[in-house]
Amino acid sequence: MSIRYGLLALLEQGPRYGSQLRAEFESRTGSTWPLNIGQVYTTLGRLERDGLIVPEGGGDAKQQLYSITTAGRQELGEWFTQPVDRTQPSRDELAIKLAMAVGTPGVDITAIIQAQRRHTLAAMQDYTRLKARALAAGPGSGGDIAWLLVLEQLIFYAEAESRWLDHCESRLLRLAAARPRPVTPPAHDPAGPAEPADRPKARGGTSS
Repeated sequence: MSIRYGLLALLEQGPRYGSQLRAEFESRTGSTWPLNIGQVYTTLGRLERDGLIVPEGGGDAKQQLYSITTAGRQELGEWFTQPVDRTQPSRDELAIKLAMAVGTPGVDITAIIQAQRRHTLAAMQDYTRLKARALAAGPGSGGDIAWLLVLEQLIFYAEAESRWLDHCESRLLRLAAARPRPVTPPAHDPAGPAEPADRPKARGGTSS
């Protein structure tokens, strides 16, 4: 859905070709979410079907200029004003991986967490360097500001994921510490219990 409305937002600024829409979408987001050109034209076809855009002039889809309709502007305005629904979260591969790892024989979930944490922190460092480079370049166009906002969202997301991984690891350690350890029964001596060393020995013969 975000691609659908992203293309509508770009068309709100004026008619564009499919290739232009792809390039501008990736420019705004710093190629964080690269678009396949086939996906762009598929989305444009659906927008045209729904009456939200119209083609201008002849030619095939790859040489077609598209413009937004009144209905398209209305739907775009509603998208901007409505909050993004978080009650139906998208599937997160990392969360699913950890959920499946719990209780799976032979899987070291602690090793999974540690490997993911290293990757997440490395990604956060890369994003931070890109942010510093963008800030050093000074104020730029709207596209530059849009890319900076995306970068900061990625940094915050990586920080939150790192904290969540720390929490997962701490919880697993607490659970492991609280789990009762099996009691080892005493070893059985086939010769029987040892006789106390200070026990007096019986004497032979009868008493007078």
